[in-house]
Amino acid sequence: MELLDRYLQAVRKHLPLRRQDDIVAELRANMESQIEDKEAELNRPLTQGELEDLLRKIGSPVMVASHYQPQQYLIGPAIFPLYLYVLRTAIVWTIIIYSLVMICVVPFTSPNTTGVVDSLLHMPGVLINVAAWVTLVFVAFEFFASRYPEKCPPIAGVTEKWNPSSLPPLEKDDGSGRKPRSFAQAVAEVLFGFLFLAWLLLIPRHPFLIMGPGAIYLQVAPFQLAPIWWTAFWWIVALSVLQIAWRCVDLARGRWQYPSRTQRTTIQAFGLIPIVLLLSLSNNVYVTLRNPAVNLAQYGNALLAINSSIRFGLLIVCAIAVLSLALELSQLAWKAYRRREAAR
Repeated sequence: MELLDRYLQAVRKHLPLRRQDDIVAELRANMESQIEDKEAELNRPLTQGELEDLLRKIGSPVMVASHYQPQQYLIGPAIFPLYLYVLRTAIVWTIIIYSLVMICVVPFTSPNTTGVVDSLLHMPGVLINVAAWVTLVFVAFEFFASRYPEKCPPIAGVTEKWNPSSLPPLEKDDGSGRKPRSFAQAVAEVLFGFLFLAWLLLIPRHPFLIMGPGAIYLQVAPFQLAPIWWTAFWWIVALSVLQIAWRCVDLARGRWQYPSRTQRTTIQAFGLIPIVLLLSLSNNVYVTLRNPAVNLAQYGNALLAINSSIRFGLLIVCAIAVLSLALELSQLAWKAYRRREAAR
């Protein structure tokens, strides 16, 4: 009964998180009982159209889920799930747009980190304003809908007829057995991803952010980083942008609970690029002297030791990353094998 599974999946999205499994199990048992009684009455299985008629009589997923929501006062149970969905979406996109503006404008307009801190401190106020306006709109709609129902525009699945065949297809479980991520966790990952990207973009102008007081040593030390590090740095920035974009797409498509294993594998594979790029240096020169003609005799041995240590560390990091990627690929291969065996 794929249509029944799709219906219950749609209901689950609007149920309280802690009671989803119990409520869906109860609904499934009741609805399967109704279907069996109807089939016994007709002495044959229900057709697709008859099953749609039965689900239509039961009600739209939003209406069914509203019976299990706690009592609301300003916003009624009929539109409260829709209000939560709109509020959640508005907050997510506010965070994304605000963070993008902060990343693109603040690092290039503020001479120090004060602008970034001020922008972060203003974000809670912006989110509160967005939440207040969304709430105000729904309170007004609830007020007028309860008093002038004939003048309010219909809302699909709430105040107008809906079609069971329009239910979304079944979502694929990743089969890992892991606990699904919460919406708050998914939003936090996107937010901290933007903050990490902002931190990365500030490093070239403010090395203090990565080295602390040791950044002063860079200005007086006889050593300097080789140009290859900046190429690797921009690869890391690109990887961070890719990861943020992927997570934003998951949020927009409602797939934050189970991020795909393909996504993790792709991110890990791209993460190897800057490491391999650094290891591909033929001369193994990661640090150079600012004035080789003057400092080579004094710091030549130290320079050799520093470059050797950096390469050894990169080899260890690369080995760990390759092993992790190999594990992910083996799990993907095993999962594909099990699917082929199950299909036979």
